[in-house]
Amino acid sequence: MGNPSTHAWVIARKELLDLRRDRLFAVLVAFLMIATLISVGVAAASFRTQIDAYNLYVQQLIAAGSTTKPAAPTFFPLQLLRGGVEYLEILGALFAIVLGYGTIAKEKYRGTLQLILSRPIGRFAMPLGKIGGLAIVWAAVVLLLTAATTIAIVAIGNAPLQPIDGARILIAAIVAWLYLVFWSALAIGTTALSPRLSTGLIVAIVIWLAFVLIIPQIGDTMDPDNQVPGGLFATLQIQKTDELKVLANFAGFDAIRNGLEISSITKHFERLTFAFLGIKDKYNQQTLDFVWTDLWGYAITLAVAAFASVAFAVGATTRRTLQRKIS
Repeated sequence: MGNPSTHAWVIARKELLDLRRDRLFAVLVAFLMIATLISVGVAAASFRTQIDAYNLYVQQLIAAGSTTKPAAPTFFPLQLLRGGVEYLEILGALFAIVLGYGTIAKEKYRGTLQLILSRPIGRFAMPLGKIGGLAIVWAAVVLLLTAATTIAIVAIGNAPLQPIDGARILIAAIVAWLYLVFWSALAIGTTALSPRLSTGLIVAIVIWLAFVLIIPQIGDTMDPDNQVPGGLFATLQIQKTDELKVLANFAGFDAIRNGLEISSITKHFERLTFAFLGIKDKYNQQTLDFVWTDLWGYAITLAVAAFASVAFAVGATTRRTLQRKIS
């Protein structure tokens, strides 16, 4: 029979070879890379515009004889990654679903599934090999994106990075990897269980729509502070202490809104990455210990969700489900 782990590794290697030859995969990764780099460039250009406007305003004040100089806009390099994170949480999840679906669908369409299953492979070799191959691929993609965006911050944003910034970026990369593996494994499981290949893809996309687009959008819409650019409370010049007093009167409403948001795996990914990268002001310039103490529950939930998705895929991808005829 051989070693089951060896069988899984053979299937994983086959998956890696297939993806290396897959033009669609290359196009998807290239698109994600370009979109992320453009987002860094746009964010950097936006900050330069703010600086130019600030300098012009200061010159006008000096010309008018004023000695009062307003505070200059603050620049935090890792905040340039906001757009890239948002692209990854939406498009990255969709691409992960497409790849997960493709690992099963291609074997049936090519007629190679029966050949693979005719071999004396272990019970879990097929799903573990498929998921393992995709996990390796996503690790490579995340590392590639991480390296490219880090270089972009320095080259395009003209922002020097400190060692602590490297640690923050690495943590965000690990979180992104777990998030992408979750969606690929989910797609593998739904595709294997579905009597029709298209049904598996549709189910996975419906879940993506619900938990990536619809539920987070409902939560954001229910947040009154998101209804005005720059924040409602900031626009009204309401102090933080007064803001908390106002929100205390709507504790029940806010609990429902937050409950909706945290029911989405995407919000777990977003809150973790935004916090560790300092994109969210509350965690900007805070220590990693501070961020971890405040958000460790989100990290545990994301890790458990990824493990559960893998377990679901392994349990669903059996000989019986795989050997269904394409319909």
